[in-house]
Amino acid sequence: MSDRNAAFVGTIPENYDRYLGPMFFHPYADDLAGRLVVTPGMRVLEVACGTGLLTRRVLERLRGRGSILATDLNEAMLAYGRGQLPPEPGLEWRQADATSLPVPDRSFDAVLCQFGLMFFPDKAAGVREAFRVLDRDGIYLFNVWDAIDRNPIPRITHETVAGFFPTDPPQFYTVPFGFHDPEAIRKLLGEAGFGRIEWAYVDKAGTSPAAADAATGLIEGNPILGAIMDRRPEALPEIKKAVTARVAAQLGDRPVRFGMRALVFSARRP
Repeated sequence: MSDRNAAFVGTIPENYDRYLGPMFFHPYADDLAGRLVVTPGMRVLEVACGTGLLTRRVLERLRGRGSILATDLNEAMLAYGRGQLPPEPGLEWRQADATSLPVPDRSFDAVLCQFGLMFFPDKAAGVREAFRVLDRDGIYLFNVWDAIDRNPIPRITHETVAGFFPTDPPQFYTVPFGFHDPEAIRKLLGEAGFGRIEWAYVDKAGTSPAAADAATGLIEGNPILGAIMDRRPEALPEIKKAVTARVAAQLGDRPVRFGMRALVFSARRP
């Protein structure tokens, strides 16, 4: 994965949170937070927290009965997330690499990760770190996207953008939708030492108020923007217009409605 594919910088965090959050991530954040069985004094670590879409829901679920440390490697995303929540007891933000966490062994009861593992350059290291920091019987909860062919709106975007760059198309969308083999993921978990591994496909309905709003998020809410600006910055308005038109034609407009599919995993440290 190139650094560009992890470059959530500039205006991207705001557009990600405003446009992509409601489209893609809120339904799955609700799902993942709802799977957390809260116990008194629970210590939760979130890795790759981004702008805090899952963080907010976990904090609500804890309701003062535990604490959450929200971490992300990307300072711009972390700073935006920190700005969305007032300081409160039980919430800490920290810049950290999920594959080399600056926290002691066995210091958390749960590790959560929403659509982050796909971006880790060393996924096995990320899984091993989750195992290391979990206490006995601690739970690792995370989700990853299913294949891009089963998620229509990113597929439409990827194909539309590629049409503008026939010799060197941006590959960003192949990254978040490129790690979806359940047996490969089970193997990583098992090799790290996890047991009681369970997973399921989870289908959700996505919406956006309008195709133009969707296009703003899909193009300017993630690092594909940097790839476009590196290649043909003058084409940005035309690309957004084309994505808007194809999304509207295939998925409707005002509102846009589409299906999504992800895999959700849980595993326990013995």
